[in-house]
Amino acid sequence: MRREELGDLAAFLAVARERSFTRAAAQLGTSQSALSHTIRRLEERLGVRLLTRTTRSVSPTVAGERLLQSLGPRFEEIELELAALSELRDKPAGTIRITAGEHAADAILWPALEKVLPDYPDIKVEIIVNYGMIDIVAEGYDAGVRLGEQVARDMIAMRIGPDMRMALVGAPAYFASRPAPLAPQDLTAHSCINLRLPTYGGLYAWEFEKDGRELKVRVEGQLVFNTLALRLNAALAGLGLAYMPEDAVRTHLAEGRLVRVLADWCPPFPGYHLYYPSRRQSSAAFAVLADALRYRG
Repeated sequence: MRREELGDLAAFLAVARERSFTRAAAQLGTSQSALSHTIRRLEERLGVRLLTRTTRSVSPTVAGERLLQSLGPRFEEIELELAALSELRDKPAGTIRITAGEHAADAILWPALEKVLPDYPDIKVEIIVNYGMIDIVAEGYDAGVRLGEQVARDMIAMRIGPDMRMALVGAPAYFASRPAPLAPQDLTAHSCINLRLPTYGGLYAWEFEKDGRELKVRVEGQLVFNTLALRLNAALAGLGLAYMPEDAVRTHLAEGRLVRVLADWCPPFPGYHLYYPSRRQSSAAFAVLADALRYRG
């Protein structure tokens, strides 16, 4: 088999996995037109159609799906073996792709990266902030970060952070004209800053627990965000109550910019874990990062 034929097969795998010429071209660092030409050349050489194209989607034909299932694992093995060669270098090298929520990326990942990366200039890290519970293998990530209770059972999970607590907070200006809630049910009378999460199919219902009793409250208010920073800014501005990770508001509470309520309804829960499929353990670069993230508290 000629070298260019291997390239054509790799191009087909990228399109078949992404179900998109646009995304596959970006991944391969080529143009859509060049990629389309490559696929047509492969189909002509094999004498069979591999992809069904419409104006809105791309999907493998029966022949294409068979080729995807047979070649995909073999190409993946080659990629892993090439990545493992980094162990023979003076220092580990390679690119690590991680998906995480905003808070985990800021509070857990960044402090570790800031400390370890200067010592390993050949390690590159890509962090994608994503609240969805995605398939990290299918999406091409080396690992993900989620709360311990959210990690899939078929993944290896490693604790990278302490137990967490949530904090329900509002600015003194907000409480100047409103009584503090005494129970989660009282939140229906308050203006609350909502969080939109794809994993919950919409707005996140605030979760509380006390003496073994669990409550989920769907709150209302003027504002809905999907980032921590905007929710914090809105709370500091007195525009409503925010339900935030405790460590994200600790300084504001200590300095009086925010007031905490319903603290007895916010018990600790398992913190963040790094999770990954076992086949990724062969990368020396990944081992360096995992060791830097490991929670030793």
